[in-house]
Amino acid sequence: MPETKAQRSEAARKGAATRKDHELERKQEQEHERTRQEQVSEVVDRTSELSEEVLKSLESGSRAAIEAVRKFVDVVDEALPALPHGERPARRREIVDGAMDMADRLVKTQYEFLRSVVQSAGSALGREEDEK
Repeated sequence: MPETKAQRSEAARKGAATRKDHELERKQEQEHERTRQEQVSEVVDRTSELSEEVLKSLESGSRAAIEAVRKFVDVVDEALPALPHGERPARRREIVDGAMDMADRLVKTQYEFLRSVVQSAGSALGREEDEK
């Protein structure tokens, strides 16, 4: 009978060690999951900050283009004054329309550029997350 007690005691110790190993593994998995969640949160925060900066830049560029067109129209008004009764010469209209088209193209180009920057940043952040 003493052998049986010794065997049970050894089996009990092995069982306790196995439980401890499982608990340790579970704790490590939980810590890994917390770390992963923190990394995902960090990526989301950085992406949000980048998006806000891009939107501000786009808005600023659009306002600058509008202001440039306003100044240009003022210069045209001084150089080619309006005719009596509010009539405007065709040449003046062509010049102003050309300036508006130019400003429109500049804003669209800026928008496309910023969109490509955001897509590239999103891809880079995605790759960075995959590497971790």
